[in-house]
Formats: sequence, structure tokens, C-alpha cells
Amino acid sequence: MCGRYTLTNVAPNLLGPLFGVLDVPLLSPRFNVAPTQDMPVVRVLSPGAPRTIELARWGLVPSWAKDVSIGDRMINARVETAAEKPAYRSSFKSKRCLVVTDGFYEWKKLGTGKKQPCRIHMPDEKPFAFAGLWARWKNAEGSALDTFTILTAEARAAVADVHDRMPVLLAADAYGPWLDPEEQRADVLQAMVAARVGDDLVVTPVSPRVNNPRNEGPENVRPLFAQDLQ
Repeated sequence: MCGRYTLTNVAPNLLGPLFGVLDVPLLSPRFNVAPTQDMPVVRVLSPGAPRTIELARWGLVPSWAKDVSIGDRMINARVETAAEKPAYRSSFKSKRCLVVTDGFYEWKKLGTGKKQPCRIHMPDEKPFAFAGLWARWKNAEGSALDTFTILTAEARAAVADVHDRMPVLLAADAYGPWLDPEEQRADVLQAMVAARVGDDLVVTPVSPRVNNPRNEGPENVRPLFAQDLQ
């Protein structure tokens, strides 16, 4: 699963070229993103439209939901079943997005019974994308709320030593097809997520500050070394 992540490098001149977006809004660095918070996702809202980066609420709320509270339980969707599950299948078919990030947290079980928080990121610390799904929900007055969920799969490489699941990290050459609302072939979509990247991810122990979602700031991502862990 993925229950917490980061987006610390939000420079428009970096995010724009990485995700093929011309107009990147001003964003604040985030060091401890938690469910129900608004975070940037990349989308193509209609066939042939340009890519956009806009804020959406983490925790998918299907269009048929009675209220938004269902989203609190829908922060992740298993890639193995998302195409069939009633809550996700419509979004998997035509409302896919990129969740902009540069790392995520997992907690490694220690022999002492405690858990050590770890930040998992690329070797160069650059942003990348989780494969995501989005949905638009409207209340009784017609006000719209856009929400998203993060697809997860079995963990690979170094992440498997920390947790048995991890977000699906899309390869850059899959961004276009994944965002295309007209691409609805199940075999093509499954091939994109199966070809996920991330074998070179780095697992870095970090401060237990991240255990509390109210704790923000660069101290959350400062690496802990051997002497810090004793």
C-alpha cells in the first residue's frame, strides 16, 4: 500500500518538461502528504486536449457515492483488480492520471517489534509518477470534487524488504498512452502497468517525525545513518 508520500521539488521548469505540461501552477513543497489532502495530478480531460496539472483530493470518491467519506478508505487500488471493481472500473477505463511525487514512505518492521519509517525514492531524487485513477463527484447542490487513488502492485527489488506492496511507477514513455482517455483496451493498459519501473529505488531510513501526518518540513526526509539508528 501507499499511505504517505512526498513532493519536495516543485519547480515548474522541472515538472513541466518531465510530465509534458506547459502551464505548471505554483505548488508548495510537501514532505508528508496524507490521505484526504489536495495534491497535483496530471490529466488529459478530453480526447486531444493538452495535459494539465491540477489539484485533486487523495482518496477516490466514485460518482455514485452518497458522500465523500468513502474516499477515506480508497487511497489505494490494487492493480490486479481495479479494472473489475465497481468503485474503480470506470476510472480505469477512461479516467487515468499521473500522481506527481518524488518519494513515498513505508515502515520496516524491526526485530525489536518497532517500525522504522523509510523514504523510498529515485537515486537522483527527481520527481516521477505513480499510476493513478481519478473521479469526479458532485454533491446535491452540483458542486464538483475531483479525487484520485494510487494503483499498487506487488513490491519489487529493495522495496520488498520493507513492504509487500508498492505504488505502480509508470515509465515515462507510458505517460501518453496512460493519460489518453480514448485508450480503453484492457490488454494495453495492463501491459503498461506490468512494465512499471522502480527496480533502482533507494530505501532511506528517516525520522519518526513522519509517523504524525501533521509534521511537515525538510526534517522528515533527512536520511538517518547507522549512528542515528542505534
